[in-house]
Amino acid sequence: QVQLVESGGGLVQPGGSLSVSCVASGSIFSIYAMGWYRQAPGKQRELVATITSGSSTSYADSAKGRFTISRDNAKNTVILQMNSLKPEDTAVYYCNADLRPISGRRMNYWGKGILVTVSS
Repeated sequence: QVQLVESGGGLVQPGGSLSVSCVASGSIFSIYAMGWYRQAPGKQRELVATITSGSSTSYADSAKGRFTISRDNAKNTVILQMNSLKPEDTAVYYCNADLRPISGRRMNYWGKGILVTVSS
């Protein structure tokens, strides 16, 4: 069974930095794209950043210049480094992976989410 587990969230002051990580574990054959989404209270879930297996990245306009997504393919890990955080970045951050398990078809998997709060 495949699991995505996020870590590293918490409370940070405006202008501060925070890093969130996600590890994919289980019977995984191959991981294609990985990414981060977020959902603020009362809003729909939105894309933050994605990274392909070849490390090509894309970002939401709100994240460009402030957030950096990276991955360690050997460790099945994706990291989102967030700088210059703003109160509007407050949300539950969800890890996403497009992967194929050893037994099963390729599909999207989600972590349970981790809360990031930007507040003074």
